[in-house]
Amino acid sequence: MNVEVSTGIILYGTPRSRALRVSWLLEELGVEWEFRFLNFAKGDNRSEAFLSLNPSGKMPVISDGDFVMTESAAILQYLAEKYGKGKFLPEPGSKQAGLHHRWVSFVICELEQPLWSMGKHRFALPEEQRLDAMLPVAKFEFDKAANIAELWVPETGYVCGDELTIADILLTQTLLWATVFEQTIPPKLAAYRDRVKQRPAMTSALEKSEQIAKAAQEE
Repeated sequence: MNVEVSTGIILYGTPRSRALRVSWLLEELGVEWEFRFLNFAKGDNRSEAFLSLNPSGKMPVISDGDFVMTESAAILQYLAEKYGKGKFLPEPGSKQAGLHHRWVSFVICELEQPLWSMGKHRFALPEEQRLDAMLPVAKFEFDKAANIAELWVPETGYVCGDELTIADILLTQTLLWATVFEQTIPPKLAAYRDRVKQRPAMTSALEKSEQIAKAAQEE
């Protein structure tokens, strides 16, 4: 994999991974961006070029000119602050900002963590490191977190009111991940997922990245 110098935003990842969080926000922001597909089967994430961007070999990664960012929640925060023109983040110091901080922390630490445990012990770790016994433990942890989210999520709108925030993007993408992993989503949370995923920016982000990934795999 080659890393090219660009003055614009480049997103590295695969379409339906955590990179979707970033591509979705980029589409919401209406900024120009490029997608660079990482073919894990070919070891793109272990290439010297990609490891120079993120030594962990994980995605997503963005470069914004000569500035490189890793960690999806931090990337969203950076992009919203730089390009959001006051949108996608509540007013700093407000009660809504506190609620937003709670949601971001909860999604990353509680709701997503067991899903990643499932992924690691199904396919991501070397086979000798995978433990089947971790899968029911992870399901137990996810169900517990999902039931808490069910209590918190609103019947209508978004988690911090009437406007989409990065917490909504994080939560919805994580719920889509859980759906792919065939986890049980409580009804109010499932309705929230189905409501928010209909945003045109999410659809266009996925279509753009999947078209690029398909073309790269056919080369």
